[in-house]
Amino acid sequence: MKLRATLAVALLGTTCFTTVASAQTDVPMWYHGAGNRGEADTLNRIVTDFNAAQDEWNIVVESFPQDSYNDSVVAAALAGDLPCIIDVDGPVMPNWAWSGYMQPLDIDESLIADFLPGTKGIWNGELYSIGLWDAAVAIYARQSDLDAWGLRTPTLDAPWTRDEFMGALDAAKASGKYEFAFDPGMAWTGEWYPYAFSPLLQSFGGDIIDRDTYASAEGVLNGEAAIAFGEWWQALFAGGYAPGTSQDPADRDAGFIDGKYAFTWNGNWAAATTLEGVEDVVFLPAPDFGNGNTIGAASWQFGVSSTCENPEGANAWIEYALQDEYLAAFATTTGLIPATPGAAEMTQTYSEGGPLEVFFDLSAEQALVRPVTPGYVVAAKVFEKALADISNGADVADTLDAAVDEINTDIERNDGYGHE
Repeated sequence: MKLRATLAVALLGTTCFTTVASAQTDVPMWYHGAGNRGEADTLNRIVTDFNAAQDEWNIVVESFPQDSYNDSVVAAALAGDLPCIIDVDGPVMPNWAWSGYMQPLDIDESLIADFLPGTKGIWNGELYSIGLWDAAVAIYARQSDLDAWGLRTPTLDAPWTRDEFMGALDAAKASGKYEFAFDPGMAWTGEWYPYAFSPLLQSFGGDIIDRDTYASAEGVLNGEAAIAFGEWWQALFAGGYAPGTSQDPADRDAGFIDGKYAFTWNGNWAAATTLEGVEDVVFLPAPDFGNGNTIGAASWQFGVSSTCENPEGANAWIEYALQDEYLAAFATTTGLIPATPGAAEMTQTYSEGGPLEVFFDLSAEQALVRPVTPGYVVAAKVFEKALADISNGADVADTLDAAVDEINTDIERNDGYGHE
């Protein structure tokens, strides 16, 4: 009898333990950052904290290498096998939303009122994704060079004009001090081209696509402003100001630090290393080529898949992750820009007076998202090829006309991608 009672108690204890352990419902998440230890560590910290802070949901992370991540999501979507939470590159989100891979977020949007504009993934007037950081580009220069060449140090309120920028490149070239005056980063391909270079086109007055209708690239990618941009772009390489598409990737990574380039066009993610290698480096805003100046915006963001069986849990985790302490942690471990002023002040680098404060200001005041259309994923590749061809000597007008035809054909084939 005593044995039976003991056994019953043991079974009861096991049952209770199983009930508690299984009370949380698993919510799967896919993440693109496999191999990025600092980023992954911060994400796992948020997941662990969330799982411990409540007893309803258990976030389970599976990480993928960035190069294969998008293909994995598309394949899973076609197979009806998406996880609940996915992260998505900001400019790609409209395509995934339009394709039915994602659903609008159901979070308290007052929590993101002071988030940087580029962190908010909006499609058709609804919030589909939110980023915990952003990124910004600037001209890297040496203050000693600016002083030696008698160049004005541009500011956010008073950037260099086109003439001033070209004057700076001429001064660098004439000095004979550097292999090239300017490094735009041609060794980097893919998303770097539309992210880093389309803002320069926009400053001339053009764009990848007409943002008023999203129905055509005619007139904006091949109009007078775009042709003027293309001719200037080609002259950078033909005139020996910049290395072309055959640039050694190692030079792209370290050429400015090693003294091969006078100026380089690079992001905040490279700033910390550059500060260590170049004592007097300064980060300057994009030049104004006549139509104002902008830089790219929108980095990786979190959203909820359309087939998620537990969207309440997915949205709950995303809301939880919006805390300033986590935004600051990502900035500290990755060098990326924290999404809010409050989080920036919690870091040593982006706080007021910090060495990278300028990048937060650039994101807040200059950043412009890439064209918000499902067709962007095609247009971006067309734009990349056009700029590479022009840098290699292709006829500017013919190349841009061909790019417009290719983009417009894709839009027509997809019935306008849902734009009215």
